Amino acid sequence: MLRNTFCHIQGLGDRSERSLWSNGILCWDDVLSTDSIGLSKKRHQLLKSRIQESIAHLKDNNPNHFTDSLLSRDYWRLLPDFSHSTAYLDIETTGLGGPGDYITTIALYDGTSIFSYVRGRNLDEFRTDIARYKVIVTYNGRCFDVPFIENDLGIKMNHAHIDLRYVLKSLGYTGGLKGCEKKLGIDREELDGIDGYFAVLLWKDFKAKKNEKALETLLAYNVTDTVNLETLMFTAYNMKLKETPFFHTHQLAAPEPPQNPFTPDMKTVRRIMEW
Repeated sequence: MLRNTFCHIQGLGDRSERSLWSNGILCWDDVLSTDSIGLSKKRHQLLKSRIQESIAHLKDNNPNHFTDSLLSRDYWRLLPDFSHSTAYLDIETTGLGGPGDYITTIALYDGTSIFSYVRGRNLDEFRTDIARYKVIVTYNGRCFDVPFIENDLGIKMNHAHIDLRYVLKSLGYTGGLKGCEKKLGIDREELDGIDGYFAVLLWKDFKAKKNEKALETLLAYNVTDTVNLETLMFTAYNMKLKETPFFHTHQLAAPEPPQNPFTPDMKTVRRIMEW
């Protein structure tokens, strides 16, 4: 979809992009191979120059060139070209970021492998692992997950960042991650009803009682949050295509969700719910 995108170029917005599409200028190659597209010669040459820059950045696997220019709601366009270098991630914490709050677990999924990080065990490995990716996908991570990670782990995350909160909002879906999941038919099964506050209680139970089943339940919840981001990303991508001329040519088949490596302990869940 990036090769069909023009609104990231300075001086061109949504209206200009749609005008180009409606006049049969559907991709970068159309601009480069056409002598006249209804623009002045000077503006046409400038457009060609900017497209050649975009081609070079795409070849160099540099998604930031595009996120620096696109609106957040349009970051979905990166998916096909950068799916090989994309990580879906979600964090669990002891609170909302007040004094003394810290990350308890992080889940990361790259479309093939699931990685989990636990404070006091392997949390430091996240620093090295996340550097392998060019793009991250979160829900509300721009306001919460990324600043929390940067402050807690002392790293700078300069990845291109697709925050699905903004993409889904542009499609009319609000109400938090789980609210969007429900509206789009994603079933959490036995983890339905467990939320971020309950995740804090699971961590407290693990720390206080050395209850590994509480930790495994927390990790199962964290991984579910993360792998569901991929389903939401592909769903949002195909829905956004309906706003373009490319709905019938550019759709992506949603991958099968991976098997969660962790199993929630429902006995622990019921006990904590009775607190």
